[in-house]
Amino acid sequence: MHDTSAHAVAHHGPPTTFIRKHVFSLDHKVIGKQYYDLGLAAVIIGMVLSWLVRIHLAWTNFAIPGLHLLSKTGAPGDVMTPEFYLQLMTMHATFMVFFVLTVAPFAAFGNFFIPIHTGAEDMPFPHFNMMSFWTTFVAFCVMLLSFFVGDGPTLGGWTQYAPLSAVGSVAGPGQGAGVVIWATSIAIFCVGQLFGSLNFIPNILDLRCKGLSMMRLPLPTWAWFITSCMGLTSFSVLMPACVLLILDHVAGTSFFIASNLVINDQLQPHSGGSTLLWQHLFWFFGHPEVYIAIVPGMGIVSHVLITNMRKPMLSHRVLIYSMGALAVLSYVVYGHHMFVSGMNPVSSIVFSFPTLMITIPSTIIVLIWIGSLYGAKLRINSASLFALAFISLFITGGVSGFFLAQPSIQILLHATYFVVAHFHFTMAIASVFGIFAGTYFWFPKMWGRMMNETLGRVHFWCSFVGVYCIFMPMHYLGLAGNVRRYSSFAPDYMQPLVGVHQFITIAALFTGAAQLIFIYNFIHSRFWGPPAPDNPWQGTSLEWSTTSPPPWDNFGGRHMVVYHDPYQYGVQSSVGDYVMQDSPEQVKTDHDER
Repeated sequence: MHDTSAHAVAHHGPPTTFIRKHVFSLDHKVIGKQYYDLGLAAVIIGMVLSWLVRIHLAWTNFAIPGLHLLSKTGAPGDVMTPEFYLQLMTMHATFMVFFVLTVAPFAAFGNFFIPIHTGAEDMPFPHFNMMSFWTTFVAFCVMLLSFFVGDGPTLGGWTQYAPLSAVGSVAGPGQGAGVVIWATSIAIFCVGQLFGSLNFIPNILDLRCKGLSMMRLPLPTWAWFITSCMGLTSFSVLMPACVLLILDHVAGTSFFIASNLVINDQLQPHSGGSTLLWQHLFWFFGHPEVYIAIVPGMGIVSHVLITNMRKPMLSHRVLIYSMGALAVLSYVVYGHHMFVSGMNPVSSIVFSFPTLMITIPSTIIVLIWIGSLYGAKLRINSASLFALAFISLFITGGVSGFFLAQPSIQILLHATYFVVAHFHFTMAIASVFGIFAGTYFWFPKMWGRMMNETLGRVHFWCSFVGVYCIFMPMHYLGLAGNVRRYSSFAPDYMQPLVGVHQFITIAALFTGAAQLIFIYNFIHSRFWGPPAPDNPWQGTSLEWSTTSPPPWDNFGGRHMVVYHDPYQYGVQSSVGDYVMQDSPEQVKTDHDER
């Protein structure tokens, strides 16, 4: 049992100025909110960019009013060029993967709740924590800068495959300054996330309050701990890869450029590099990134479901071990992204086998969720609805993963919309629904006010139906041979598929418009919502043992002591069918797992 008290560590005092309280704050809760607001800004940008590319796909020659303001060369007469289409698609993917799916479920919620879940006053390194946000914010601004320099953003996709991304402007629009800015932004972003992970891990290991063993940590905190470990190893690979890519552009090196390479009839003055080296470095980060986005969602969804089921999961420990197994296996399977890169068939089998194995811990987690829901009197609210939808989306995306794990099948489907559907269901939309579940669940604690439940349910149903209308047809498009990253459908065999793209675009516009309901609900409730009670959901973990919102030191000077595991539901106690984690009241239960 870990007995180190959080109050034994010296922490900063309460802020005394507006700047220190709201801008350059050392308070982990303010930093968590700053991360959330950054993620919200990024998702709005990413959503608008997705609207633009979907409109172009459905109606190729349609003039989008005002598009020339974003790029005069990329949208003459407000009609998108093929190059500008790829640039907008690249920026959509980059903002969503890095500044939404990493920032919101991991950095935002993790910053706010890890010290509270561990009974600590703050992070162990508050100044590093502040630097983590502002470094990430600088990375965000640098990425936005690429819209306003040279010939615009890069068009190499969020993967930036070499050699085109490494040779400079000779490769075409966006491959000069756009790539350098992209790589600079991502390198800075990696530094910010490393700062965050260096706070999360020691907080969880060393600042737990008295009585709080590792197995008494809530499932979201375990998820953030596992994700932090992944972040340390994966972002520390991507960051130097971006530096090497920048050097190929500005210093004449040849890390990712092979000898005797001819582009646009020009022999490139490089030798000795490897075009596949970038892919190895990128995907060693890229596949763990999938789980950096989804594992926090798993922890959040488990936490939300347990509170609304009013009973623990079938096994707290197995859920933790399965999330850990996902983290370990995520590094072993990265090569399945390179099945079409000239890989030896034996190597393909080597990567295919663990790709199938990684479905085992995923399946165990899903079965625990479903088995725990069986017989539960689930409370239906916005948070629990999004948590249930998370399970549905994760299963849907996971089933298509079986196809892509087979080299012989993936080689046929790799460049098609089938992969787009799988990627979005598994990583993107499932993670976003996990963010929504956490937002509706923790909003009272973070901002001290309640969100509108009716608007929350309308938002859920529009979003849930909408995302299935968007991404399910993409499986059909992929099987029909619709190549991704095409900005138009010149081949004759693709002409019958235009109607499907128009349906998807209408669904995307509808679903995006539904997010305006959430944005209104979020902003209005944040300032004018009804005051929230300290424990509106009758939860048991430590965040519900303090005020809404918590004071600057989290527990108002109290030194927390934990007596139970975080999920003591379905018991008879003095307060109802639950026992708070910090309550010394002893009840007859079989739930306590030390």
